[in-house]
Amino acid sequence: MDAHIDIARYIDHTNLKPYATREDIVKLCKEAIEYGFYAVCVNPYRVKLAKDYLRERKADVKVASVIGFPLGATPTEIKVAEAKKALEDGADELDMVINIGALKDRDYEYVKNDIAEVVKVAHEKGAKVKVIIETCYLTNEEKVKACELAKEAGADFVKTSTGFGTGGATVEDVKLMRKVVGPEMGVKAAGGIRTYEQALAMIEAGANRIGTSSGVKIVEGARNGRDSGAP
Repeated sequence: MDAHIDIARYIDHTNLKPYATREDIVKLCKEAIEYGFYAVCVNPYRVKLAKDYLRERKADVKVASVIGFPLGATPTEIKVAEAKKALEDGADELDMVINIGALKDRDYEYVKNDIAEVVKVAHEKGAKVKVIIETCYLTNEEKVKACELAKEAGADFVKTSTGFGTGGATVEDVKLMRKVVGPEMGVKAAGGIRTYEQALAMIEAGANRIGTSSGVKIVEGARNGRDSGAP
């Protein structure tokens, strides 16, 4: 791995806390501009605020939002409606949660269609879709199947975790996901990534995007050429 990697361009600077205020989102956007993060990731209600703030400053920062978050258990029609609204408000990327229960039921057609319907509305607007498979609840076999379904449905990325489950990203899961989807599709590692060393390990394992609320700390760790401290 190149020691001079621009790790900031891998980062979706994230605040999905239910109690995040307008001031918190503005701070997130300011940090994204200052540190050169690829995107901010915010709840659907905050998309317009983030987009307007970044657009006014002509910032090279994308806006990502979440769909069916964090459980993935809303019907497809609701995910599609949520996606349409987020796109209308300015989202460039959508991180959608698969229907985990349907996957465990082996109702693969439902899971694939659930993803495909969101992908369809996103791609019509030139937006990307990342499919959160929530690895902490899945067997390795289910992780493989979820990645295969996301790829078949035309998604742009698979993503490890919401950050709201019982576990987050692991190097092993990122390696497995990269192996399944191949070199062309994106892999986003998210959940519990708080240090430069952790982020670098995920990238080395095959991630080409990192979702974290600790982006500032990670970049400062990179600048110091070492981990900037304990989680």
